Amino acid sequence: MKLLIDTAERSLWQKLASSGIYCGVTTNPLLIQRAGLSCSLETLSELHRTAVGAGFGEIQMQSWGETPEVLSDMALRLADLGPEVVVKLPATPAGFSSASRLRLERRETRVTMTAIYAPGQVIAAAAFGAAYAAPYYARLQEAGEDADAILTRMQLAAGTDTQLLLASLRSVEQVVHLSSQGHRCFTLPPPVAQSLLESDLAAKAVAEFDAAARG
Repeated sequence: MKLLIDTAERSLWQKLASSGIYCGVTTNPLLIQRAGLSCSLETLSELHRTAVGAGFGEIQMQSWGETPEVLSDMALRLADLGPEVVVKLPATPAGFSSASRLRLERRETRVTMTAIYAPGQVIAAAAFGAAYAAPYYARLQEAGEDADAILTRMQLAAGTDTQLLLASLRSVEQVVHLSSQGHRCFTLPPPVAQSLLESDLAAKAVAEFDAAARG
């Protein structure tokens, strides 16, 4: 099982890192904006330093650009921040072109193909050899699609070398449901990450243990 935190809120990274549950964090320009930060290379460099300092083994950063050339150039700059960086690129023609250039120039850099909505995109990510393909579960549901059936097909299409990194999750119940279907890699938004360990019964049991210890 692999869990990541889907936010650019550094205070939450620090809070959750000590649990040892999360292996890394995922970000994108929207999450950076929501955290009140500017989407710039300087910001991403600082986020990288903070993630590494918190003990995370990877930080996923999404490239951006209005042209394929700019998208590729930014991907290369992100890769140069450190070996912990997994560069995210959209599973589009421009995104795959950028990923191909990145592989040629920064061979060891891992890539996540993101904005996945169709099994064909996963087949392409697996054929490329991407480390991850990131489908958006709740967004598929909200678009009226049979998200469970689509993810099952994606899981088969991914093979063994490309992991499905399930994103766009709204509740712990969704994570449990998808885990029961065989999925093993999730990135959790703050509300889900913070409620993962919540259990009234567990809290009651711990209180009883403490009371017994005090005699």
